[in-house]
Order: sequence, then C-alpha cells, then structure tokens
Amino acid sequence: MDPVKIGKLIYTLRREKNLTQSQLAAQLYVSDKAVSKWECGNGCPDLSLLPLLSEALGVDLEKLLSGELDINEKSGGNMKNLSFYICPTCGNVITAMTEASVSCCGKKMKPAQPVKAKPEERLTVERIENDYFITSEHPMEKGHYLSFVALLTGDSLLLRRQYPEWGLQVRIPALAHGRLFWYCTEHGLFWQPL
Repeated sequence: MDPVKIGKLIYTLRREKNLTQSQLAAQLYVSDKAVSKWECGNGCPDLSLLPLLSEALGVDLEKLLSGELDINEKSGGNMKNLSFYICPTCGNVITAMTEASVSCCGKKMKPAQPVKAKPEERLTVERIENDYFITSEHPMEKGHYLSFVALLTGDSLLLRRQYPEWGLQVRIPALAHGRLFWYCTEHGLFWQPL
C-alpha cells in the first residue's frame, strides 16, 4: 500500500462526494485529524476501516488499496469491444463495453474470451421474413448446452437466453449484420459473422 497514492485518492473521492473531512470522519467513527493524516500521505487507514471507507467513497476496495482508478477511455458508442461475463455458478450473463470489475455469486469474474467458430461448429442461420432463424444440432442436455445466443451489431445487442430442456431454435430480428455469439456451458464463448 502506497500511503501517498491512497491519500490522494481519498482526497479526490471525498471532494467528488462533497464531503468535508469531518463528515467523512463521522461516517467512519474516526477523528477528522485521522482523515487529514491519510490525505497527506502520512499513514493509511486501519484495515478494519477499509470496507466502510470503500462504501462511503463509492469505490471498489481493490481500487482503494491500489490508490488508482482506471479511467475508461470513451468508447464512442461502438459496441465492437463488448465483453461477456458469464458466472460459472448461476449462469448470469453481464456485458460491458469497456473494462469493468464484475462479480457474481461472491466471485470476481473475468470476461469470456470469444473464439471464432470453425465452419463445422457454426450455428445454422436462415433468413425468414424479417428475422434470423437460428438452429443447431448442439446437445441441449443439463450440464452441456448453449445458454444464450446473441446478435451484436455496431449499436445494439439482442440476447436470447436458452435452457437445457429446449432444442435450440431461436428467432432474432434481422436488425443488421454483425456478429452472432453463443455460449456453450462446456466449451465457452464462440462467435461467427452474420
């Protein structure tokens, strides 16, 4: 822990929250002199105070300990770098356009790394009226199935959740061309151009 970096971060976040040192100290049950000491880089908060301090300042505990916030670059509304975070415990799917700190079921998750599907692995896509009709011969058994299918374009994401007892037959509005993503519970995240 670098007390100077942590102190600067505490100072910056406290000011963003429009809190005085005394107000922050009252929330943490410490003196305003203690807060001043931290902000000057002359010491760090006691470990027992870190969860309260993290909550009071609205910052992730990891970021507080590092003394740095990662400022995300503006994505310009382009979703081509969208990341999928899939919880291995409950199957929850969370997406983010820029790097994010994501957790589910008490565990920190890393973004799934999509793999371009080989021709024999691709989903079958037919155009029916104004929809893409998507099917697959993939086994849809408990423990090994496709949990979602998603169409990602430059400005939108349409995701359809799937369940093991269903055969894979999905209709997605043909919004535009983009990438079709799907997640196999055993083999991971795949994509193919659409």
